[in-house]
Amino acid sequence: MTVIRLREGGPWTEWELSAEHAAVLAASEVVRIAPGPRTGLWRVRDNRLVGAARIGPAHDPVEVRIAPKTPIDRLFFLLGYAHKQRGWRQEDVDAGEHPDLLPALAYAFARAAERALRQGVLLGYRETEEALTVVRGRIRETDQIRRRHGQIVPVEVRYDDYTVDIPENRLLLSATYRLLRLPGIPAGTRRLLRHLLVRLDGVERIVPGRALPQWTPTRLNARYHTALGLAELVLRGASYELDDGRTLRVDGLLLEMWRVFEDFLTVALSDALRPYGGRSEMQDRRHHLDHDRNVPLRPDLVYYDAGGEPVAVVDAKYKIEGRPGEHEADLYQMLAYCTVMGLRSGHLVYAAGDAESWVHRIVGTGGVRIVEAVVDVSLPPDALLAQVADLARQIAVDTERAGVTA
Repeated sequence: MTVIRLREGGPWTEWELSAEHAAVLAASEVVRIAPGPRTGLWRVRDNRLVGAARIGPAHDPVEVRIAPKTPIDRLFFLLGYAHKQRGWRQEDVDAGEHPDLLPALAYAFARAAERALRQGVLLGYRETEEALTVVRGRIRETDQIRRRHGQIVPVEVRYDDYTVDIPENRLLLSATYRLLRLPGIPAGTRRLLRHLLVRLDGVERIVPGRALPQWTPTRLNARYHTALGLAELVLRGASYELDDGRTLRVDGLLLEMWRVFEDFLTVALSDALRPYGGRSEMQDRRHHLDHDRNVPLRPDLVYYDAGGEPVAVVDAKYKIEGRPGEHEADLYQMLAYCTVMGLRSGHLVYAAGDAESWVHRIVGTGGVRIVEAVVDVSLPPDALLAQVADLARQIAVDTERAGVTA
C-alpha cells in the first residue's frame, strides 16, 4: 500500500504514484496534487484537512496521513469548546502521547467510552412497532386494518421497550467499529476498542449513510457526554460522488480545519460578548444581498442589540494574514455584510498572522471600517480565551463609538 505523509500547511513534497492513484487523489480533493518533474513523480500537499484516510478501491487504496500544525492538546481544546453545548468536557479527553490526530482521537474515544461504561451500560426506553401474537402496549388500529383486515393475530402494536439499544449506545458502538477499520490505530488502542464491543452486546450499529440518531444531554446520560461528543466526531465519514456517477471511497477521519476554527471562534466569542448585553446569532441566515432575496448571506456571527437590531458582524478565516489587505475577497465579503446590515464596522478574524490589528477605512461609504484581527490557536487555552475576550471588548467599544448600545 502507498502511504503519503504530509503536514498541514507544509510545502509541496514529491511522491512516486501511479496514474490511477494520482487520479483518485485529485478526485477526492483530500490533498492538492500536481505533476512532478518526470513521469510517475507527483507533487502533493495538504488541502486544509488533517487526519488519515484510505482513498480509492479496497484492493489498492492510497493511504494519506496529514498531521495538524496545531498541537493535539490545543486541537482537542478547540473541538471540545465548540462542542460543549453537547456536553463534551475537554478536560476529560485523554489523548495519551500520540502526536497524530487519528491515533490520538481513537485513544481518547476508547478511554472516554470505557469510563462511561464503567458503571454499566446505559438503558432507556425505545418506542418499538411490530406484529405480535399477544397485545403489548397499544394497538396500531390503522395498520392492523390495512395489513391484516379480518385477522385476529398477529396484532400490530406499539410499545416502549426498556433496552440497551438506545441512540447513545448505538453511537458508541458504531464509532468503535469505524475506528477499528481505520488506518494507523495502534494495537493497544485496538484492544481497548474490541473490549467496548463486548460491553455493548445487544446494541445495533447505525446503518452507514443514514443520519446519526439524536440524543439529548440529561442527568441520566451525563457520564456518556464526553464519549458521545467524540463518537459523533468519529462518525463523520464520507464517500465522494464523481462527475461520471462513480463513488470514490474515502475511508478515514478528516477534519476541515477552517470549520474547527470557525466553530470554536463563534462559540467562544458569543460567550465573551454575553457580559455586554444583547445576543449573538451564529451562522445567521436571515440576511440577503438583494431585495429579491436571491443572494443569501451567512456571516459567521452577528451581534444584535436588545431591540433585535444588528450592531456588529464577525467572520472567521482560517488563513495566515501576512500583510494588511492581502485577502481582498474577504474585505469585499465583509463590506457586503456591513452594507446590507447598515453597520459602521465589521471584523475579520484570522487564526494566525501579524499580531497587530489592521483597520481599513472604506472609501465612499461614509466611514465604514473593517478590522482585521488575529487569535493564535497555538496558545494555551487560558491565553487563547483571553485573546477572544479582548476581541469581544474591541467589538463592544466599536459599537459604543458608533452610538449603539447593546
